[in-house]
Amino acid sequence: MCVCVPEIGVGLTGFGLFFLLFGVLLYFDSVLLAFGNVLFLTGLTFIIGLRRSAGFFFQRQKLRGSTFFLGGVALVLFRWPIIGMAVESYGFVLLFRSFFPVACGFILSLVNIPYLNVGIHF
Repeated sequence: MCVCVPEIGVGLTGFGLFFLLFGVLLYFDSVLLAFGNVLFLTGLTFIIGLRRSAGFFFQRQKLRGSTFFLGGVALVLFRWPIIGMAVESYGFVLLFRSFFPVACGFILSLVNIPYLNVGIHF
C-alpha cells in the first residue's frame, strides 16, 4: 500500500527549492539551506512514497550519488553550508545524470511551440 499525497509533496518540494535558492542568494545562509533540504526531501517522499524513495536512494548503482547527496545535506545541517552544497550538488548530478537528457529533450521541444518561440526571425 502506497501512502502518496502528491499535492502536498509538490508544494513541499516547491517550497524546498525556493528556500534552497533563497539560501544560496543570501550568501549560503545555513538555516535556509537546511530548511530547504528538509522540505525538498520530505516533498519527494510525499510524492513517490517512503518505500520508493528509499528504493531510489539506496540502489546499488546510485549508492555513491546518494552518499554524496545525503552527506551534503548532513554537512549543511551541521552548519558547513558552502562545502555541504558543493558535495550535495555533486551527489545530485550523480543521482540524476540519467534524467538530464530527458529534461533537455523536453526543454528543447518547448522551442517548437508557436507563440513561445522567441528566436530571431528573418
